[in-house]
Amino acid sequence: MPEGSNVEVAHHLSAHEHRHVAEPWQEKVEIVEVIILAVVAIATAWSGYQAARWDGRQSLDYGISTRLRTEANDASLLGGQQRLLDVSTFNTWIQAKQQGDEELAAIYVKRFSDEYRVAFDAWLKTHPFTNANAPPGPSFMPEYHNAATEKGLELDSQATEIFDAGTEARETATSTSGRRSCSRRRCSSSRSPSGSVTKGSGSRRSAWPVGSRCSGWSA
Repeated sequence: MPEGSNVEVAHHLSAHEHRHVAEPWQEKVEIVEVIILAVVAIATAWSGYQAARWDGRQSLDYGISTRLRTEANDASLLGGQQRLLDVSTFNTWIQAKQQGDEELAAIYVKRFSDEYRVAFDAWLKTHPFTNANAPPGPSFMPEYHNAATEKGLELDSQATEIFDAGTEARETATSTSGRRSCSRRRCSSSRSPSGSVTKGSGSRRSAWPVGSRCSGWSA
């Protein structure tokens, strides 16, 4: 083979190899792209974990709140029934007292609940039959307490507090899940006219379009 042909072939191979060798700045761009994608993947995974965590917290708080609300309603209903029974018994005591039937009146007194009996004894000390300023009945006395009703109010307050905590957890989960997806879905590409990096007659597309910009976390 003539020497000139060998030189021509070597030159052709060298030029062909040179066309496929990436420029240093291209390698740096690709490294930056890989780093960005890695950061996005980590951030997406972390956001997903946080969203799932707060979703679970919301469900737990709402469940506890519902249970406490049910218990509060039951306690309030029981307290209302107990008070109605005490007031009804008190009215029959008044009738027996007015009729002078002390034995029957004593029986009614024994039917009072313990809490109402404390208020009843305190009410008698105000001399209600002769004192016009006396409270109209034991249930109006400061000494009167209905444990079931008070328990219902306390449970209802706890239910409201936990429900509010669940609502905050829901808002946190919504805010977190809104950032779970990478902004690639909203990535507005500002590619160069060719959309690729060229060298000579060869072309080489990068993993991320040159000049593309990320618009931030998607809402």
